Amino acid sequence: MITCYLRYEISPLKAKEFEIYAKMWMPLVEKFGGTHHGYFLPHEGGDYVAIALFSFPSLADYEVYRSKTASDPDCQKAIAYYLETKCFLRHDRSFLRSLLESGAGARPKPDADS
Repeated sequence: MITCYLRYEISPLKAKEFEIYAKMWMPLVEKFGGTHHGYFLPHEGGDYVAIALFSFPSLADYEVYRSKTASDPDCQKAIAYYLETKCFLRHDRSFLRSLLESGAGARPKPDADS
């Protein structure tokens, strides 16, 4: 599994518009086989960073998602909304792999002395 980490620099004056934009994309990731883990919006401290996390079974699956979004009408609406509102200034994309001891959501094993 590969997780896409998106870090957005948002305009604090357009936080509401960014939230609408984020809500547009969440079901689209799911539509194309991904799992969206949510957007994380500013709450305390700085007011200009937002994070999104979503996963695909592989980088190849992510690339299929990217190619399909280019022609999907709902994706084009989300892109048009961004172009209209300019609700973020820039974004950076990184890909992460999870490191879990045994399976998704694995809990640490209890100490033998516990």
